Amino acid sequence: MKKWLLAAAGLLSLTPAVTAQVNADSLWFREHYTKKEVYIPMRDGVKLFTSIYLPKDQSEKHPVLMTRTPYSCAPYGENQYAPLYRRYLNTYLRENYIYVSQDVRGRWMSEGVFEDVRPFNPNKKSKKDIDEASDTYDTIDWLMKNIKGNNGSVGVFGISYPGFYSTMAALSNHPALKAVSPQAPVTDWFQGDDFHHNGAFMLADAFSFYSSFGKPRPAPTTTGPDGFNFPNRDNYKFYLETGALSNFSKLMGDSILFWKDLMAHGNYDAWWKARNVRNFTKDVKPVMLTVGGTFDAEDCFGAWSTYQAIEQLSPKTNNRIVMGPWYHGQWASADGGHLGNVRFGSNTAEWYQKNVEVPFFNYYLKGKGTEPKIAEATIFFTGENEWRQLPKWPMAQASQPVYLGENGKLSFSKPTAANSASEYISDPAKPVPYTEDVHFNRTINYMTDDQRFAARRPDVLVFQTDILTEDMTLAGPVVADLFASISTTDADFVVKVIDVFPDDFRYTEDADSEHRRVPSSTYPVGGYQMLVRGEIMRGKFRNSFEKPEAFVPNTPSEVKFTLPDVAHTFKKGHRLMIQVQSSWFPIADRNPQQFMDIYTAKDSDFRKAQVRILHDAVHPSRIILPILK
Repeated sequence: MKKWLLAAAGLLSLTPAVTAQVNADSLWFREHYTKKEVYIPMRDGVKLFTSIYLPKDQSEKHPVLMTRTPYSCAPYGENQYAPLYRRYLNTYLRENYIYVSQDVRGRWMSEGVFEDVRPFNPNKKSKKDIDEASDTYDTIDWLMKNIKGNNGSVGVFGISYPGFYSTMAALSNHPALKAVSPQAPVTDWFQGDDFHHNGAFMLADAFSFYSSFGKPRPAPTTTGPDGFNFPNRDNYKFYLETGALSNFSKLMGDSILFWKDLMAHGNYDAWWKARNVRNFTKDVKPVMLTVGGTFDAEDCFGAWSTYQAIEQLSPKTNNRIVMGPWYHGQWASADGGHLGNVRFGSNTAEWYQKNVEVPFFNYYLKGKGTEPKIAEATIFFTGENEWRQLPKWPMAQASQPVYLGENGKLSFSKPTAANSASEYISDPAKPVPYTEDVHFNRTINYMTDDQRFAARRPDVLVFQTDILTEDMTLAGPVVADLFASISTTDADFVVKVIDVFPDDFRYTEDADSEHRRVPSSTYPVGGYQMLVRGEIMRGKFRNSFEKPEAFVPNTPSEVKFTLPDVAHTFKKGHRLMIQVQSSWFPIADRNPQQFMDIYTAKDSDFRKAQVRILHDAVHPSRIILPILK
């Protein structure tokens, strides 16, 4: 969701400060394309600012490829060209696509009032009943009637927030909309995307983003808002010293409406359900290609769940998913060969662009070539570093529990002990950091980070298997099923699935000869504890996101939750490790460890908690693995 990350991905609109560089591609772009800026009227009279890049070649009719964005379709001015020629978007220009970028309602140069994740309205009865689907419909309708030389076919794509608008476009039902690709789409901001995970508030992203993005825009403008003036550049230090969420609300002030909404809707209520697009993906007409990264820190959940929602509610839709080993938007970059210290053996972004996305739009919008052989699920499995073309997702697999045990043992055998537990003290004054380094912006690499720093803390439990004697592939959602006893009335639970490399492991340079860039070979990857999947659960929501429940102190309670899907092979000679902790700071806010409205908590409300994870015959804490057979 970070704007700077999205812009870096190259697929979305760029900020006004970006200007075209004078090189061969930029000169070619100007020689072969004309730019128009128009205001397109919506059914309620509001006009949306739209940039249109038109190919000068009129020897044939051309398809329209469109992105709708809250991040600006800059640069503004018909003589100012966005650098669409950079990276793989140049492919679409060479194919003579009509490229359209639009400021959504209430943002930048468009008229109207902006509403975050504006709810879909399935029962529109008048011209005043608008949503993002109707705005897309009206835009497409205007383009088809007013842009000469179009071939009657439209595609929509976008990453993150524009991924949300892409999903909404698919619900518009305009007959000219043939193909849609929601990429890392914002889908459910309470259960799994940017700002909440299983009810836990994702503090660092929410505050850093909304302290600028959320500032009101009273009139159309080409100038973006200023960001928050952080007093220091140490991410952990700033968020810890600021304290309770009520203190962050004071820093936000009264003008940022969505922050106030976040603070006012602490449970999964009707307000959140109306903003969960999964509830509305019925009878989807266009061909769908959902794209995401298995290591996307922002919207990994959104990609998996959007695909699955369409499968469930629109079973007749031509619906496919691609998931690669990527951070947020990395599939649109020039380099998909590694993330942090972990290498993938090939440029996975380039492979996706050439073999999936471009053939997808070329066929369904241009009728070029034969129908692309894109599998139902095209998934990159890390560990083995191979793409798999699968007939469905998740694949048929054995749900195999692995049990937490005494002395840090992780076993596929159910425990038999009468009384057994591991425990730690969770201290909100010293929360477990999500990564080892000191930094300012939340990192994009932490989803594959080495977890040895966490394993050495006394408030992190560590369980691991013996050395694996054969490969083990996980293909689907992981379920954490813990039995916990806490000394207070609430706590968070973070479960991390980790691949422990052999002590003598090292990457060979030959395997990375095709990479443009590779991580430093000096990092000691022998014994590396690679984070494969981590997720947090706010304990009070363990039985219901709508009706939270307090823990009874020192009484066992089951805490069961699902982690986003995994596609990873633990190689022979590696180990599987599980870490359990109760803070993940500052990506997730600190739990006061008292049952209360955390959004109004004060600094004095925070308490230490003794957390016991039980692993005996009656309380067999386990992680349920989707092992591919």
